[in-house]
Amino acid sequence: MDSTDYTEGIDFQKYWLVLKRHWLPASSVFALIVTLATYKAATADPVYEAQGKLLFKKQNTTSALVTDAGAKIGQLDTLTQFNNPLDTEAEVISSMPIVKETVEALNFRDDQGKFIPPGDFLSQLNVKKIEGTDVLMIAFKSQYPKEAADAVNKLMDVYINNNILVNRREATAAREFIMQQLPDTEETVRQAEAALRAFKEENSVVSLQDEATSAVISISNLDSEVIKAQAQYEDATARSQALQSQMGLNPQQALAINTLSQSAAIQQVLTEYQKVQDQLAVQRTRYQSQHPIITNLERREAALSDLLQERVAQVLGNNQAVDRRDLQIGELQQQLTADLVNAEVQRLGLGSNVSALVRAQGSYRDRANALPRLEQQQRDLQRQLDAAQSAYQILLRNLQEVRIAENQNVGNARVISYATLPVNPVAPNKKLLVAAGVVGGSMLYVLTAFLLELMDPSIKTAKELRMLFRYTLLGMIPATKKRFGFLGFSSRREIPLLPTRDQPTTYTSEAYRTLQANLKFISPDREIRIIVVTSAVSQEGKSTVAANLAVATAQLGRRVLLIDGDMRHSTQHQIWNLTNVAGLSDVIANQAKFNIAVREVMENLDVLPSGATPPNPLALIDSKRMASLLEEFRDNYEFIIIDTPPFLLVADALALGKMTDGLLLVTRPGIIDTASAGGAREILAQSGQNVLGLVVNGVSAGSEPDGAFQRVKAYHKGKYKDAAIKKVTVPSESSSDPSFPDWDR
Repeated sequence: MDSTDYTEGIDFQKYWLVLKRHWLPASSVFALIVTLATYKAATADPVYEAQGKLLFKKQNTTSALVTDAGAKIGQLDTLTQFNNPLDTEAEVISSMPIVKETVEALNFRDDQGKFIPPGDFLSQLNVKKIEGTDVLMIAFKSQYPKEAADAVNKLMDVYINNNILVNRREATAAREFIMQQLPDTEETVRQAEAALRAFKEENSVVSLQDEATSAVISISNLDSEVIKAQAQYEDATARSQALQSQMGLNPQQALAINTLSQSAAIQQVLTEYQKVQDQLAVQRTRYQSQHPIITNLERREAALSDLLQERVAQVLGNNQAVDRRDLQIGELQQQLTADLVNAEVQRLGLGSNVSALVRAQGSYRDRANALPRLEQQQRDLQRQLDAAQSAYQILLRNLQEVRIAENQNVGNARVISYATLPVNPVAPNKKLLVAAGVVGGSMLYVLTAFLLELMDPSIKTAKELRMLFRYTLLGMIPATKKRFGFLGFSSRREIPLLPTRDQPTTYTSEAYRTLQANLKFISPDREIRIIVVTSAVSQEGKSTVAANLAVATAQLGRRVLLIDGDMRHSTQHQIWNLTNVAGLSDVIANQAKFNIAVREVMENLDVLPSGATPPNPLALIDSKRMASLLEEFRDNYEFIIIDTPPFLLVADALALGKMTDGLLLVTRPGIIDTASAGGAREILAQSGQNVLGLVVNGVSAGSEPDGAFQRVKAYHKGKYKDAAIKKVTVPSESSSDPSFPDWDR
């Protein structure tokens, strides 16, 4: 961004022009504020300020008997790290109860005999902390020195007494609270002890730590014993299986055979049974089967067999069938049977031992696995008991401490400096008041200027008009000023002058001549002979521009005709001091001859007034008769200028623009607004008008950001500073430009 763009973006010059444009009302506001500040400084009564200081302690340390609980009574603490306890105490000092008690103690009353409102007292009070210390400064302002000192001292005394009472009330409240909480806390301790005792009894807990150590050792020993017993069990099992394989008997059968072989009753019957069998075998060799001896022996054999079976059942305890050959065995077989029985007995015993060891091992492991949970439960119960006991002990200790603190007169602040009678007033600071008035007035000056600028919708500078219309700029006519009568109201109107005729050496005349020159060379392809001078709205000075342009052209020796085409509010006859008996309307209507209606006002310049006001001026303007008249004028004159009404109000100028060589648009800063300018440009574009260019009338050099116009004015003022100024005043009711030139300002 270059410097030009930067300046345009900030536009300081535009802001300066705004301040300059509204200098009169803004200066009035500035003067009013400064005057009020000066008056206040001159008439204000002297004000005295008395000061006292309070030192705050973080906690009570005046008594050695007060321990932790008592020390916390009145201790200066904050709720958050961003707060300062001194700020809180400052608010307490400024609270309504403290202030009201101070006012009543000092007997501060108003003119009606009533106590002054606390708000009035607070407006004179200032409580602030001294940075880096624990000290609060209390200041009070009054017109009377003694009143100021008494107010500060009494306020500090009231605050300290109130602080002591508050601390004692805090101690009392703490004692009552502790006494209320003690029974519940004691009951909580009992419940915690009972819960811990029930837990130990239910889980057979003596010392979980010792039990855990013992469990680890026992599990390790049991692991060794289980391994050893399992080895022995497997050895016994192997021996039993070997004996069973060798004898072809299972352990139950071996046990039964061994039992039967050792039973005397069975062996006795078995011996008798075998004898009878032997006898029967011998007798069968002698006798037939039906022989009585054979029959008797068979009967005896059967009886002994039943008896033997019965005794076997008695010995074995069941009706298990046993081979009689197994009832009587040899020594070797008997020994083997006894070994098998013993091996099976040993195996069963070892099996039972292994099972018992495994069960014991599982029991110890279950207990060991449950120990962490039991320890956690015991710790929770123990922690609850410890917390309850700790709370109970704290409450008992704090109860004793609070009882001590309750009987003490201790505050957390003390006076380190009482207020003395002030000697010199602290207010008013007259220089400061005046300076504040100047600063405030300056700010209001700026605010007033910009508010007026926002309230005024008109376009203020030629630069803005050029950017909005975007037509070729043909001329910039210097500004004129208005004269006002009493209280700002004008009792007469200043009629526009003809500086090109009456003050030819002024820079205003040069501006019109520059316009004439620019207009002459605007179109190199064809000569401009007939132009329409118009404006978007009224009061833009188009009639003045038309008249002075006609004079400037006539002064060059060209024959010029100036036509007043504004039949509604004609102005040219007033500018030239003519009568308006006959004019353009009469010529168009064939009610007057042109040579009678036209007037020669100066060499090479004729003026045709508007004439009588017709019912429908547009019908006359947009007629064939008007077109033919313009052709006749073109033959008789070198340059024709038609002064027309504003085209936003009536269509006369637009109709004439189609009959002529072009339209000259006159605008004036401060008169036309943005909406009107936009509408005018749109109408001109839609109607297809040949706009020759733009003339900015009433340009103030001091209000323009363009320095070129200011340099032109300075050049002419330096060269023609002694030029005479002639003013012509003619009473009028319809002048469109009530102003007079200010080229000599």
